[in-house]
Amino acid sequence: MNCCSGCLYSIQLSFRRFKQAASDVFEMLGLWHSTLKVIEGKFGSSILSYFVFLKWLLLFNIFSFIVNFSFITIPQFVDMPLNNLSFSGLELLTGAGYFEKTVLYYGFYTNDTIRKEANLAPYNMQLAYIFTIGLYLSTCFLILLFSMAKSFRKNFINPASFTGNAAKLLCSWDFSINNEKAVKLKKKYLSTQIKETLSEALLKKIKLPTSQKLARLAIHSVTWIISIGLAVGCCAGVYFLCVHVEGSTQNSSLNELTKQAATLLVPVVVSLINLILPLVYAMFGLVEKFKYPHHEIYVVIIRNILLKISIVGILCYYWLQKIAESNLECWESYVGQDIYRLVVIDFLFVLLGSFFGEFLRHIIGTCCCKKLGIPEFDIARNVLDLIYAQTLAWIGIFFSPLLPLIQMIKLFIIFYVKRVSLMMNCIPPRTAWRASQMTTVFIFLLFFPSFAGVLCVIGVIVWRRIPSKTCGPFRNLLSPYESIDNWMDQITFFENAKWVVWIYHNLVESVLFFYILTIIVLIISYLYWQIVQGRRIMVKHLFEQIANEGKDKKFLIQELHKAQKPNSQSIHEDQDMQLVNVALSLPIESRRESTLALIMRARQQADLEEESPPMIRKMPNNIRTMAQPNMAGQQAERDTEHPNYIAEPLGAIKVVTKVNERSLYEKDQPRHNERSSNVMEMVMRARQQAEYEEQ
Repeated sequence: MNCCSGCLYSIQLSFRRFKQAASDVFEMLGLWHSTLKVIEGKFGSSILSYFVFLKWLLLFNIFSFIVNFSFITIPQFVDMPLNNLSFSGLELLTGAGYFEKTVLYYGFYTNDTIRKEANLAPYNMQLAYIFTIGLYLSTCFLILLFSMAKSFRKNFINPASFTGNAAKLLCSWDFSINNEKAVKLKKKYLSTQIKETLSEALLKKIKLPTSQKLARLAIHSVTWIISIGLAVGCCAGVYFLCVHVEGSTQNSSLNELTKQAATLLVPVVVSLINLILPLVYAMFGLVEKFKYPHHEIYVVIIRNILLKISIVGILCYYWLQKIAESNLECWESYVGQDIYRLVVIDFLFVLLGSFFGEFLRHIIGTCCCKKLGIPEFDIARNVLDLIYAQTLAWIGIFFSPLLPLIQMIKLFIIFYVKRVSLMMNCIPPRTAWRASQMTTVFIFLLFFPSFAGVLCVIGVIVWRRIPSKTCGPFRNLLSPYESIDNWMDQITFFENAKWVVWIYHNLVESVLFFYILTIIVLIISYLYWQIVQGRRIMVKHLFEQIANEGKDKKFLIQELHKAQKPNSQSIHEDQDMQLVNVALSLPIESRRESTLALIMRARQQADLEEESPPMIRKMPNNIRTMAQPNMAGQQAERDTEHPNYIAEPLGAIKVVTKVNERSLYEKDQPRHNERSSNVMEMVMRARQQAEYEEQ
């Protein structure tokens, strides 16, 4: 049994080591690993959260592109007609012209069953299109839910997130680091983390008076009213601009170049709104003056997300109401072109924002107006740009299956542009603060309202809108969802597929099933929320208990020191009285000569006993007396090594003074002289006897 248990333990240990080594290798091979470490060490966790979120979105779009390209685009290459349109280069901005007859848009895909050879199984493009998009959105939903739950558990539920500052200061160094550059980077990271923690601790101690709190509440209310009013006005302006541009593009008197240029008007105006209004919202922070830096970031993020999602909502309403019910030949491709232009123009404005908002601001702050100083990296504005672009990419995946490829290229370029701009033009945050929970907030904003709104839009398209009759895989159908009903009617006659039909009719089409599923999800969410609250209360009580125990220990130590001081003083006084009695037992003539030496030896013996281990001090008197000669020998060796050693002169002087006073008193008593001489004889005999025994 011992042999088997030892083998199992060695196997488990080897597996753990292999798992740790593999995770380290994958982490080192991860995308932008070293770059993210440098950013974290120099700028802190708040700036790092933006780049981690950007990397996460890039991986998301890579997965989307692989799925769409594999199951939708590649089969279409088998049955792809020729494109006779010419390429002028303007299509890179407008998305029209040559790109209209390519696999980039919905209208190019066929509704026929693709079969390359007679002996191969047919490929139903309608089912492939709707199932690929449906499964992709379901996968995105699960990934977002899992990522949000994982980040929530790491930053809100995990007890490691409540560790004290002592653990960060004393137990956070990685002793396996042997590279000088890595050591410097780790020092910068730990320094920034400690600054963030101390900054939050100092801000929590600040308490504002009631008048100042009411004044700030009034300022916050006014700024919120202004922010909502600006967002509503911008949405109304974008809607009427879209209606006007649609009418101008259908004007037959305008040439083709003018029509394509007119289509860029709406994306440019929307991008200008997304560029200017966040700067206005950031200026509100100069008036509001939030107590905590992360409160200001969260407020700006909420205002920006309301603005951007409102604009996207107005555009979706325009596309699904005005465009889908119009007489356009292929309204799906028209919407796909609009989304393509919004994504491309937004990318150009992000680059211009990095140039004008950070590069020129850096030059002005260092050369022209030094009072402005070097700019900080605007986390809220940059994160909301990413969420806005990803929302457009999700909506456009139905109208343009290859739009994730454009989003991939865009995010890849933005990462390097923002990294260079951050290193060259920006400084670390002036107010250090921790942002370990910001990634959770970013994923939550991406899930709601971004992804939730996308699901609503796709649901309306699939169930409520009539597809174009001359283009796309769902032509001549009342809705894209009708393709699934037709497929179910076809497989009903197969015995092996009846379970699929049963699941479709009893689960997929059942409202009760989704109602029960929603109730279960809400109950689980409520239970997890209660667990979080309970753990927070428990952690708070444990911190209070630890603080109280520390105070109790401090009080007990102080009382122990107070109790030990009188005992030590009484012991020294008893020893001094014994020395006086011994000195008085000597003759008067030799008292003054030998008293000081006797007192010094006795005081050294007392000090030696105090320095002795507690076990010797607790011994009985007879055993301790037997141990004292060894201790006296050790003290003698130390005295020979240090001949200039003098033991506590103040105590010796006190004793000598007492002996001299007693000697003056005894000079007037002749009888006492005889007694002293007898005592002297006894002492001399005792010394001679001791020397004889030693020989």
